[in-house]
Amino acid sequence: MKCPYCLSDIDSDAYVCKVCTKDLYLFKPLIQKVSDLEEKLSNVSDREILESRISELEEELLYKKELEADGIIGIFFKISKFLLLPLLILLVAHAVIVVVYDLKLIYLRLASILIPMPFAFFLFQKKKNPVLPWFLGSLLLAFITVIGMSAITSFVDKTPVMPQSMVEWKEFIEYSLSITFSFLTGMLLGTISFFKRSKHKIDINPMLKAIINLIVNKKLSPEALQDLLQKSIKYVSLATTLISIYTGLKRFFE
Repeated sequence: MKCPYCLSDIDSDAYVCKVCTKDLYLFKPLIQKVSDLEEKLSNVSDREILESRISELEEELLYKKELEADGIIGIFFKISKFLLLPLLILLVAHAVIVVVYDLKLIYLRLASILIPMPFAFFLFQKKKNPVLPWFLGSLLLAFITVIGMSAITSFVDKTPVMPQSMVEWKEFIEYSLSITFSFLTGMLLGTISFFKRSKHKIDINPMLKAIINLIVNKKLSPEALQDLLQKSIKYVSLATTLISIYTGLKRFFE
């Protein structure tokens, strides 16, 4: 096997590289998987599928290396750039639209739909990112944003910060969902862009791949799986866009 840091040959049982002395504990399972798949590659009929799987594991290994290299400061910078910055922009947009110019709320709803989306898009179109943590982060972003907007309104109009009735809670939740689905739409559009620029022919979740194979009851080529995945993401992206617009503008049509 090869050390992921200095590419020196290492023993299969080693947990520390004897050349660069780096700790291999976190990377050992992935290194072993890549090594095992490389050994089986010459004996597998569908070489492209196994090569794509090796590429996925190598990307996962690279992501863990980047995460380790970034450290706490790098992670905080990424969170600040893609979550805290859109939160601040949304709060400024609320203050300008509602407090300064006293415009119709539909402009605030449109801003809440359009602002988070490009941040999520640029985050996911550059490289593969874990979806669940960023989706949970978008939920937190939406909650804090709506609370912040309510606090600004409370400071100006001397009203309670938190919702006081079921109708207000309903609007609070719908507004939060509008921001969340906007961020999710950007994530999905960014993922499509990443797949289009990816050097690998396929990069698909193993569970999704198993479901697809179960439905068609036969092997699919990597190209076919790639095409099906991209189509699926486009449909989900369209759905989340419609939900984002619906939750943001619903009250204006009631």
